[in-house]
Amino acid sequence: MKKVLVLEDQASIRSFVVINLKRSGYEPIEAGTGAEALEQLKLHPDIRVALLDIMLPDMDGFEVCRKIRASDSKIGIIMLTARTQEMDKVTGLMTGADDYVTKPFSTTELTARIDALYRRVGGDNDPSNSEIAHGPFRLNTRNRTLEKNGERIKLTQVEYSIVKMFMENPGKALSREDILNTVWGRDYFGELKIVDVNIRRLRIKIEDDSTNPTYITTVWGYGYKWGF
Repeated sequence: MKKVLVLEDQASIRSFVVINLKRSGYEPIEAGTGAEALEQLKLHPDIRVALLDIMLPDMDGFEVCRKIRASDSKIGIIMLTARTQEMDKVTGLMTGADDYVTKPFSTTELTARIDALYRRVGGDNDPSNSEIAHGPFRLNTRNRTLEKNGERIKLTQVEYSIVKMFMENPGKALSREDILNTVWGRDYFGELKIVDVNIRRLRIKIEDDSTNPTYITTVWGYGYKWGF
């Protein structure tokens, strides 16, 4: 069964999420603190998606996210954020989350986000042409890794999907809508700004100078382009 970590310190909310995940065919692994969540990930290495609340009794969800990303770039991470706290969304994405869901949320929306992320982290390995090379970059689509000048760059699955889309379309201006639909799916409920924040995070990892990008350039008022 597909396992999902549910980190939420409020028992009533956690139980509500757990019941609905079970109805959708998932096996929820529960945690009420950050420390407990990190321990559950060690006990269940086959967890593919983690749902992290921000406000916790021992450490915040951002710190949990950073700790997970330090050892696992493959797992999908969704942050639970307050609707009025815009910075929580940006901070969550910049610390390594793939998506966010604002409270209060519907079970339909939450399950759809988890379904979409689970599909992405499951991979779509292409056995035919397993490498795309462009300039200093080599993208291996079989093991979903990126190297720059022979050095491995740790990417989340969302970041990998964005890079793959760019490298398959060198020199082509891609709209934010194109990127959102391809990477997050056409049934994605969220906002376009998730694309911008992920591009910002990706630039920090791959650019020589993220404040003056040369690989992922901005097409003002439209989107982004891969080319140098």
